[in-house]
Amino acid sequence: MANIFITGATRGIGLELARAFAEAGNNIMVGVRDHEAARNKMPFAEAVPLDLADAQSIDNLAHHVRSKAIDVLINNAGIIGPERQTSTDMDFEGFLQTLVVNTIGPLRVTQALLPNLRASSAPRLVILTSKMGSLSYAKSDQVAYRASKAAANKVTQCLATDLEKEGIAVAAVHPGWVRTDMGGPLADIDAVESVAGIMRVIEGLSIHNTGRFWNYDGAELAW
Repeated sequence: MANIFITGATRGIGLELARAFAEAGNNIMVGVRDHEAARNKMPFAEAVPLDLADAQSIDNLAHHVRSKAIDVLINNAGIIGPERQTSTDMDFEGFLQTLVVNTIGPLRVTQALLPNLRASSAPRLVILTSKMGSLSYAKSDQVAYRASKAAANKVTQCLATDLEKEGIAVAAVHPGWVRTDMGGPLADIDAVESVAGIMRVIEGLSIHNTGRFWNYDGAELAW
């Protein structure tokens, strides 16, 4: 039985992660903006307030989580970004908000919960990014989202380097193109298939393979 903390768990991939990990017998904590939705959808989980766009909300995590050990921290919460986000027509305020939520948010959450990860005997840190942020994948739609995920990938690499000496295993994971509110109805896979793969990646994560970028199906991706 592990203590799992998941951000953004009231819908889509986050909700399915919480459900599946709970069914496997783990203790679930979720960081959410909507407590009512969390209570209704996840009566099995302990919900704490968290808004990745609010620095004070993230800083307050230590107060809410206290000294509980966290075995697996999954930074799942994210946004797709503004409607206008091409390289020739950008909503720059929306771009900034996308970076705040998708890149800075996971790093702030991780730093806030490092004492809890350090209290675990086998800590693992996962940031759900996207192969859309891979520098080897040269497409130019959704520029704000792609840039925020590329930056999140670099943050993940740096965390892996810095935390390896502490025995904290770190991974970036691409969940696939998933049929959620963000992914849309034409996406390749559903949340159940995506989460089953993500869970296998997490189960196989150790200090021996830290610092890598994984597809949900276990294939290693290029940064």
